[in-house]
Amino acid sequence: MGGDVNTFIQQVPLEYFIILCTIMFCLGVLGVLLRKNAIVILGCVELMLNSVNLLLAAFSAYNGDGNGQLLVFFIMVVAAAEVAVGLAIIAMMYRNTKSVDVSIFNKLRG
Repeated sequence: MGGDVNTFIQQVPLEYFIILCTIMFCLGVLGVLLRKNAIVILGCVELMLNSVNLLLAAFSAYNGDGNGQLLVFFIMVVAAAEVAVGLAIIAMMYRNTKSVDVSIFNKLRG
C-alpha cells in the first residue's frame, strides 16, 4: 500500500471528519441519555471518547503536527482505565442486585 497516512487523510475533506465525529458523538449522547443498561451506557461513553479521538487525529494530520496524535494516545490510556473502573462497578452492582439496570441505583442509596 506504501503511502503516508497523513497524505491519505488529507485527501478526505476535513468537513467529512467533522460531520462523522458529530454524528458519532450525538449517538453516544443519545445512548447515555436514553438507555438503562449500564454496559450499553459505558459503550456509549466510549463512542463519545472515540469520536473526539478521531477528530483530534484528523486535525493533527491536517496540520501536519503529531501533538494531536500524542493527545489521542493519552486519552486512550485514560479511557482504558475508565473502562476498568466502570466494569468493576458494574460487576459489583450485578453481584448485589442481579441486574445491570441503572435505575436500581436509587435503591442502593439507602
